[in-house]
Amino acid sequence: MTSPLAVPCPHCSALNRVPAERIAQQPSCGRCHQPLFAGHPVELTTANFDAIAGRGDLPVLVDFWATWCGPCIGFAPVFTAAAKELEPRVRLAKVDTDAQQAVAQRFAIRSIPTLVLLREGREIARQSGALNASQLRQFVAQALR
Repeated sequence: MTSPLAVPCPHCSALNRVPAERIAQQPSCGRCHQPLFAGHPVELTTANFDAIAGRGDLPVLVDFWATWCGPCIGFAPVFTAAAKELEPRVRLAKVDTDAQQAVAQRFAIRSIPTLVLLREGREIARQSGALNASQLRQFVAQALR
């Protein structure tokens, strides 16, 4: 038996303890009873960023993007599809850099789209530019070695 994983709820930000062997069995939040993983990226804001991406045992892959960015819009379906594939091993999240300028400044985002992989709120890898599905999988796999 392995120790439980701390998983922040994307809906209410409660920290849930989920047995590692049950992480792939669609666990629900103990507080709000919503699914902890929905197969799509979580929208992060200044208000919920630290509660979702800054704590917990799962790495968080953040897509910094903007509504006016053509490559960002083209990359969005690839990122959404990756959420279905990579969760629950990795939480995928999005930050709209125009709406959440403080978060973008905190991570010194200079170009978009930019992917930042976090572990316990600390950056462990970064990639600028849109990727195809295989490049995205390769980026995550190499960063998590």
